[in-house]
Amino acid sequence: MTEAATIVTDTGEDTREAVIEALKSVEDPELFLDIWFLGLIYSVVIEEGKAEIEMTFTTPLCPAGPQLVEEVRTKVLAVDGIQDVAVSVVFQPPWKPSDEVKAMLGMM
Repeated sequence: MTEAATIVTDTGEDTREAVIEALKSVEDPELFLDIWFLGLIYSVVIEEGKAEIEMTFTTPLCPAGPQLVEEVRTKVLAVDGIQDVAVSVVFQPPWKPSDEVKAMLGMM
């Protein structure tokens, strides 16, 4: 993951970990790596059964953007204890792959 996502929750560790696992199951269809590992998730706030997720794309013109947002919503909503999911897409700060991601993508 590029940088550690900010995670704030009023639920237990089980829900937190389940949401992270749900995010790890969403794969970028062009890079074939999950969005958590890629560092596309900037923050997750879980309060009173609602998950608010701030994420970005590898590029603002990502053709898979709407698909990724919908998959995030669907998979996080399937987590026990989550009744609502709001996903915000931001481009500040711009996505910067970690050295580990760069190496895996042959960018180093």
